[in-house]
Amino acid sequence: MKLISTIILIFIASTCNTPVEKKAKQKEILPVEVNAQDGLERAYFASGCFWCVEEIYESVQGVQEAISGYSGGNTENPTYRNHADHAEANEIIYDPETVSFKTLVDVYFASQNIEQVNGQGPDIGESYRSIVFYQNNEQKKIIEDKITALTNEGYKVAAEVKAFQKFWIAEEYHQDYAKLHPNQGYIQGVSIPRWRKFASKMPEVIKSSVRH
Repeated sequence: MKLISTIILIFIASTCNTPVEKKAKQKEILPVEVNAQDGLERAYFASGCFWCVEEIYESVQGVQEAISGYSGGNTENPTYRNHADHAEANEIIYDPETVSFKTLVDVYFASQNIEQVNGQGPDIGESYRSIVFYQNNEQKKIIEDKITALTNEGYKVAAEVKAFQKFWIAEEYHQDYAKLHPNQGYIQGVSIPRWRKFASKMPEVIKSSVRH
Protein backbone atom coordinates (compact mmCIF):
# COMPACT_ATOMS: atom_id res chain seq x y z
CA MET A 1 0.00 0.00 0.00
CA LYS A 2 2.84 2.38 0.95
CA LEU A 3 4.63 1.54 -2.30
CA ILE A 4 1.54 2.41 -4.38
CA SER A 5 1.08 5.70 -2.50
CA THR A 6 4.72 6.62 -3.08
CA ILE A 7 4.43 5.90 -6.82
CA ILE A 8 1.27 8.04 -7.07
CA LEU A 9 2.95 10.97 -5.26
CA ILE A 10 5.99 10.78 -7.54
CA PHE A 11 3.73 10.76 -10.60
CA ILE A 12 1.75 13.79 -9.35
CA ALA A 13 4.93 15.72 -8.55
CA SER A 14 6.44 15.06 -11.96
CA THR A 15 3.16 15.96 -13.67
CA CYS A 16 2.92 19.26 -11.80
CA ASN A 17 6.52 20.27 -12.41
CA THR A 18 6.69 19.56 -16.12
CA PRO A 19 4.48 22.46 -17.33
CA VAL A 20 6.31 24.90 -15.02
CA GLU A 21 9.69 23.84 -16.39
CA LYS A 22 8.46 24.14 -19.96
CA LYS A 23 6.96 27.55 -19.21
CA ALA A 24 10.26 28.74 -17.73
CA LYS A 25 12.15 27.61 -20.83
CA GLN A 26 9.66 29.35 -23.11
CA LYS A 27 10.21 32.65 -21.27
CA GLU A 28 13.97 32.66 -21.88
CA ILE A 29 14.86 35.39 -24.35
CA LEU A 30 18.19 35.16 -26.10
CA PRO A 31 20.00 38.42 -26.85
CA VAL A 32 20.60 39.67 -30.37
CA GLU A 33 24.25 40.48 -31.00
CA VAL A 34 25.01 43.37 -33.34
CA ASN A 35 28.06 42.82 -35.53
CA ALA A 36 30.91 45.32 -35.44
CA GLN A 37 31.19 47.58 -38.48
CA ASP A 38 34.49 49.17 -39.53
CA GLY A 39 35.91 48.26 -36.13
CA LEU A 40 33.13 50.03 -34.25
CA GLU A 41 30.77 48.27 -31.85
CA ARG A 42 27.35 49.20 -30.53
CA ALA A 43 25.92 49.24 -27.01
CA TYR A 44 22.41 50.10 -25.83
CA PHE A 45 21.23 51.92 -22.71
CA ALA A 46 18.01 53.48 -21.43
CA SER A 47 18.36 56.07 -18.67
CA GLY A 48 15.63 58.68 -18.72
CA CYS A 49 15.44 61.32 -21.44
CA PHE A 50 17.44 60.27 -24.49
CA TRP A 51 18.53 63.87 -25.11
CA CYS A 52 20.49 63.75 -21.84
CA VAL A 53 21.99 60.33 -22.43
CA GLU A 54 23.04 61.19 -25.98
CA GLU A 55 24.94 64.24 -24.76
CA ILE A 56 26.63 62.30 -21.97
CA TYR A 57 27.92 59.48 -24.15
CA GLU A 58 29.01 61.69 -27.03
CA SER A 59 31.35 63.44 -24.58
CA VAL A 60 33.14 60.17 -23.76
CA GLN A 61 36.48 59.34 -25.38
CA GLY A 62 36.12 56.52 -27.89
CA VAL A 63 32.43 57.13 -28.56
CA GLN A 64 31.89 58.14 -32.17
CA GLU A 65 28.16 58.77 -31.94
CA ALA A 66 25.12 58.31 -29.72
CA ILE A 67 21.74 57.91 -31.41
CA SER A 68 18.39 58.51 -29.73
CA GLY A 69 15.62 55.96 -30.12
CA TYR A 70 13.42 53.36 -28.45
CA SER A 71 14.04 49.87 -27.10
CA GLY A 72 13.00 47.39 -24.43
CA GLY A 73 9.44 46.72 -25.61
CA ASN A 74 7.56 44.69 -28.21
CA THR A 75 5.69 47.37 -30.15
CA GLU A 76 6.58 47.58 -33.83
CA ASN A 77 7.58 50.93 -35.36
CA PRO A 78 7.41 53.01 -32.16
CA THR A 79 7.25 56.79 -32.40
CA TYR A 80 7.74 59.61 -29.91
CA ARG A 81 3.96 59.99 -29.61
CA ASN A 82 3.39 56.25 -29.33
CA HIS A 83 6.30 54.12 -28.22
CA ALA A 84 4.03 52.12 -25.91
CA ASP A 85 6.08 49.58 -23.92
CA HIS A 86 9.46 50.83 -25.15
CA ALA A 87 11.74 53.10 -23.15
CA GLU A 88 13.62 56.05 -24.56
CA ALA A 89 17.03 54.54 -25.27
CA ASN A 90 20.33 55.26 -26.99
CA GLU A 91 22.56 53.37 -29.37
CA ILE A 92 26.20 54.03 -28.54
CA ILE A 93 28.65 53.56 -31.41
CA TYR A 94 32.14 53.21 -29.99
CA ASP A 95 35.71 52.12 -30.66
CA PRO A 96 36.50 49.18 -28.34
CA GLU A 97 40.21 49.92 -28.75
CA THR A 98 39.66 53.24 -26.96
CA VAL A 99 36.76 52.62 -24.60
CA SER A 100 35.54 49.29 -23.21
CA PHE A 101 31.99 48.11 -22.66
CA LYS A 102 32.83 48.02 -18.94
CA THR A 103 33.66 51.72 -19.01
CA LEU A 104 30.41 52.46 -20.84
CA VAL A 105 28.56 50.66 -18.05
CA ASP A 106 30.47 52.72 -15.48
CA VAL A 107 29.44 55.87 -17.37
CA TYR A 108 25.84 54.67 -17.35
CA PHE A 109 25.60 54.38 -13.58
CA ALA A 110 27.74 57.47 -12.90
CA SER A 111 25.38 59.60 -14.97
CA GLN A 112 22.07 58.71 -13.33
CA ASN A 113 20.14 58.47 -10.09
CA ILE A 114 20.85 54.79 -9.49
CA GLU A 115 17.86 54.24 -7.23
CA GLN A 116 15.15 56.13 -9.13
CA VAL A 117 12.43 53.77 -10.37
CA ASN A 118 10.66 54.46 -13.67
CA GLY A 119 12.35 57.73 -14.40
CA GLN A 120 15.32 60.05 -14.13
CA GLY A 121 15.04 63.45 -12.52
CA PRO A 122 11.85 65.22 -13.60
CA ASP A 123 11.10 62.65 -16.31
CA ILE A 124 8.73 60.14 -14.76
CA GLY A 125 7.07 57.02 -16.17
CA GLU A 126 7.89 53.69 -17.81
CA SER A 127 9.06 55.48 -20.95
CA TYR A 128 11.94 56.82 -18.87
CA ARG A 129 12.81 53.64 -16.97
CA SER A 130 16.42 52.54 -16.71
CA ILE A 131 17.50 49.48 -18.69
CA VAL A 132 20.98 48.12 -19.36
CA PHE A 133 20.99 45.89 -22.43
CA TYR A 134 23.40 43.02 -23.01
CA GLN A 135 24.19 41.25 -26.29
CA ASN A 136 26.16 38.29 -24.93
CA ASN A 137 27.08 36.54 -21.68
CA GLU A 138 30.29 38.53 -21.29
CA GLN A 139 28.38 41.82 -21.32
CA LYS A 140 25.75 40.39 -18.98
CA LYS A 141 28.43 39.44 -16.46
CA ILE A 142 30.00 42.91 -16.64
CA ILE A 143 26.60 44.48 -15.90
CA GLU A 144 25.76 42.06 -13.11
CA ASP A 145 29.20 42.52 -11.49
CA LYS A 146 28.70 46.30 -11.54
CA ILE A 147 25.26 46.00 -9.97
CA THR A 148 26.65 43.66 -7.31
CA ALA A 149 29.36 46.21 -6.48
CA LEU A 150 26.81 49.02 -6.25
CA THR A 151 24.54 46.87 -4.09
CA ASN A 152 27.46 46.18 -1.77
CA GLU A 153 27.93 49.93 -1.49
CA GLY A 154 24.35 50.20 -0.23
CA TYR A 155 22.50 51.21 -3.41
CA LYS A 156 19.13 49.79 -4.38
CA VAL A 157 19.71 49.54 -8.13
CA ALA A 158 16.57 50.31 -10.11
CA ALA A 159 17.88 49.50 -13.59
CA GLU A 160 16.56 46.45 -15.42
CA VAL A 161 19.01 44.10 -17.11
CA LYS A 162 17.58 42.89 -20.41
CA ALA A 163 18.65 40.86 -23.42
CA PHE A 164 18.92 43.26 -26.35
CA GLN A 165 16.41 42.62 -29.13
CA LYS A 166 16.02 45.66 -31.35
CA PHE A 167 16.67 49.40 -31.43
CA TRP A 168 14.32 51.77 -33.22
CA ILE A 169 15.81 55.12 -34.24
CA ALA A 170 13.82 58.14 -33.07
CA GLU A 171 12.65 60.96 -35.29
CA GLU A 172 15.31 63.17 -36.86
CA TYR A 173 14.46 66.20 -34.71
CA HIS A 174 15.51 64.28 -31.59
CA GLN A 175 19.04 63.60 -32.87
CA ASP A 176 21.81 65.82 -31.44
CA TYR A 177 19.09 67.78 -29.68
CA ALA A 178 21.24 69.21 -26.89
CA LYS A 179 23.97 70.17 -29.33
CA LEU A 180 21.55 71.91 -31.69
CA HIS A 181 19.44 73.58 -28.97
CA PRO A 182 21.90 74.54 -26.21
CA ASN A 183 19.72 77.38 -24.92
CA GLN A 184 16.46 75.44 -24.78
CA GLY A 185 14.93 75.44 -21.28
CA TYR A 186 15.11 71.68 -20.65
CA ILE A 187 18.68 71.49 -21.90
CA GLN A 188 19.75 74.36 -19.65
CA GLY A 189 17.80 73.18 -16.63
CA VAL A 190 18.19 69.40 -16.81
CA SER A 191 20.59 68.08 -19.46
CA ILE A 192 23.58 70.32 -18.78
CA PRO A 193 23.43 69.99 -14.96
CA ARG A 194 23.15 66.22 -15.36
CA TRP A 195 26.17 66.17 -17.67
CA ARG A 196 28.22 68.33 -15.29
CA LYS A 197 27.42 66.05 -12.37
CA PHE A 198 28.57 63.04 -14.40
CA ALA A 199 31.71 64.82 -15.64
CA SER A 200 32.71 65.63 -12.07
CA LYS A 201 32.60 61.89 -11.26
CA MET A 202 34.51 60.63 -14.31
CA PRO A 203 36.60 63.54 -15.66
CA GLU A 204 39.22 61.11 -17.00
CA VAL A 205 36.89 59.79 -19.73
CA ILE A 206 35.74 63.16 -21.09
CA LYS A 207 36.98 64.31 -24.51
CA SER A 208 39.28 67.32 -24.24
CA SER A 209 37.18 69.17 -26.84
CA VAL A 210 34.01 69.00 -24.71
CA ARG A 211 33.16 71.96 -22.49
CA HIS A 212 29.98 73.13 -20.70
